[in-house]
Amino acid sequence: MYGTTAKILRVNLTTQTISEEIFPPELYRLYPGGKALAGYILLKELPPHTEPFAPENVLVFANGLLTGAPVSTATRYVVSARSPLTGGYGESEAGGFWGPELKMAGYEAIVVTGRALAPVYLWVQNGGAEIRSASHLWGRLTAEVQESIRIELGDDKIRVLQNGIAGENLVRFAGITNDLRHFNGRNGLGAVMGSKNLRAIAVRGTERYQSLAKDPEALLSLGRKLAKSVREHPQSWDLQERGTPGIVEPLNTGGILPTRNFRQGAFEGVDEVRWEAYEKQLLTARRSCYACAVRCKREVAIDGKTSPYGGPEYETVGAFGPNCGISDLQAIARANELCNAYMLDSISTGATISFAMECFEHGLLTLEQTGGIDLRFGNAQAMLEMIEQIAHRRGLGNLLAEGSRRAAEIIGGDAPFFAMQVKGQELAMHEPRGKYNVGMGYAISEIGADHLVVAHDPAFSNPDSIQFKSARPLGIEKSLPPRSLGREKMEHFYILEKWGSLEKVIGYCFFGPAPRSFIYATASPILPTRGIK
Repeated sequence: MYGTTAKILRVNLTTQTISEEIFPPELYRLYPGGKALAGYILLKELPPHTEPFAPENVLVFANGLLTGAPVSTATRYVVSARSPLTGGYGESEAGGFWGPELKMAGYEAIVVTGRALAPVYLWVQNGGAEIRSASHLWGRLTAEVQESIRIELGDDKIRVLQNGIAGENLVRFAGITNDLRHFNGRNGLGAVMGSKNLRAIAVRGTERYQSLAKDPEALLSLGRKLAKSVREHPQSWDLQERGTPGIVEPLNTGGILPTRNFRQGAFEGVDEVRWEAYEKQLLTARRSCYACAVRCKREVAIDGKTSPYGGPEYETVGAFGPNCGISDLQAIARANELCNAYMLDSISTGATISFAMECFEHGLLTLEQTGGIDLRFGNAQAMLEMIEQIAHRRGLGNLLAEGSRRAAEIIGGDAPFFAMQVKGQELAMHEPRGKYNVGMGYAISEIGADHLVVAHDPAFSNPDSIQFKSARPLGIEKSLPPRSLGREKMEHFYILEKWGSLEKVIGYCFFGPAPRSFIYATASPILPTRGIK
């Protein structure tokens, strides 16, 4: 049972009871963590046809097998439940520090069922847990809630996972945050927390992962070697320097930067939102997740004041910037801050607002319906007002809080043609018409449009690229154009989708380039090495 405590914490909010379960070794060999463990629990325990906001919905928080190990980028955990956005299987991953802290507290997963009569939060520490009142936390911003819990429990090292006001109001794309900067954004799982009257899960643990290892010294040595590889690996340098906002300009140059609700692939205001502008106007510091050498997180100042919520990632810049026709970086950073304070998925929020903007410009929404807001592309103040309205379900925001697919059905006319979604979940800021593997991932993903199903096509179009060479042990032997869609591309997709799922099982980040290159060589026996079997 090396690398796992095998303990699952079970919380029934209806009966206010807590219990522990030890999973047998044979189960962990089949479902060792993350996506696999959460999926197993849901398939076994979720009653058929359960409504997403019903007490019977099962909410699972599951660490990856390596989450918390002293290995760069092994930080991620999965949250799963029936999704209120898609109506089907819901899943979202996040990094940060909460997952490793849960492992240190002695648990691999938390399974939450039922609904509390009044707001509560869960307090987990070193092999124990209790349910505490959260009535004083309800209706407050995420930064306030985190601070209040740490003061109440007397420890500023406590890691706080929480939904927000958007989740309390059952916005169908409400997300979950830990430490205010790391997000389970997709599929509306924050609204599932809200439906259960569960505001937060606070965790504190002291048992290091290496104590579970067969050879702790060997694990620590491996971790040091991999951290060194990450720091020296060319693929990491750009992530360390620029983070994800650095890809705005390359995507624009390639004609695949979603602009004005995916109507265009290049933005005339790109110079105002590219990395150089971000660095000059916003950047104050760089941060990391637990034990991670990549350091892709950005800290920013808005109007000269450091934000407690971190800086916008590429997805947020793209969603509230070019996709809404907006080139005001301060407004984009403010949109990011509002989403994180209220805990809205910035991808679905930006995409739903851009959908509404297109409806407005085509006369499907009127000034009367928008409450007098001129909801045209490029109107930054209108965009910010709609975030407020969505989070509080006020005015037009009450309709948009249902997500673009449901909103389009109610608006009627040509509105469904303007809703950029798959299975009810809005597209991420990656243009499927220029990345065919990504488009295939949008189409077949069980959670709706998801940009982390497979590695993106441009990485495998150049046979001399680091990414292509790193993937060769998996069976990626021929470089292919991003817009090819033949059998060979589907063989790439088949292999890379398996690898992407493996990362979600072991708790590995999408941005672990140097460690990924190392693990390719050891993982290839469990994956197809050539063609489709």
